[in-house]
Amino acid sequence: MIRHSFIAGLLALFCVTANSATEQGANAGSGNFTQVLLGLLAVLGLMAATAWLLKRFGVRQFTGNASVKIVGGVSVGARERILVVETAGQWIVVGVTPGRINALATMPRQEIAPEPPAPITRNFSEWLKYTIEKRNAK
Repeated sequence: MIRHSFIAGLLALFCVTANSATEQGANAGSGNFTQVLLGLLAVLGLMAATAWLLKRFGVRQFTGNASVKIVGGVSVGARERILVVETAGQWIVVGVTPGRINALATMPRQEIAPEPPAPITRNFSEWLKYTIEKRNAK
C-alpha cells in the first residue's frame, strides 16, 4: 500500500516538473541554472528516499520457516559444487552443476561443533600467526 502511494507521488512530481520545464523552456537566464540545480537536488533526494524505503520495507528473504536449508558446501570445479542440504531431519549430499543437480548420498542429521572464537589480538602479526597455526593444524 505504501509503495503504490509512493510511486504515485513520484509520478505526480515528475509530471509537475516536466510541465514547468516545458513552460519555461523558452526563457533562458540565470534562473535556469538555479532551476536545474534544484531539480538535481530533488532527484537526488528522491533517490535517497527510495533507497531508504526499499531498505526499510523492501524485499526480504523469508527463510525462517524454510523446510530446506544449506548446511555447507565446497567448490570442486569452476562451476561445480557439492552441497550438504538439510531437510526433514536428514542431510542430503548433492552434486550441483550448471545443468543438473544429483543426490549423491543421504545421512541422518548431525550436530556441528562450533569453532572456537579467534583470540582478541592487538595487532595484525598476532592474528596472522594464529590464522597460520590454525590452518596448519587442519
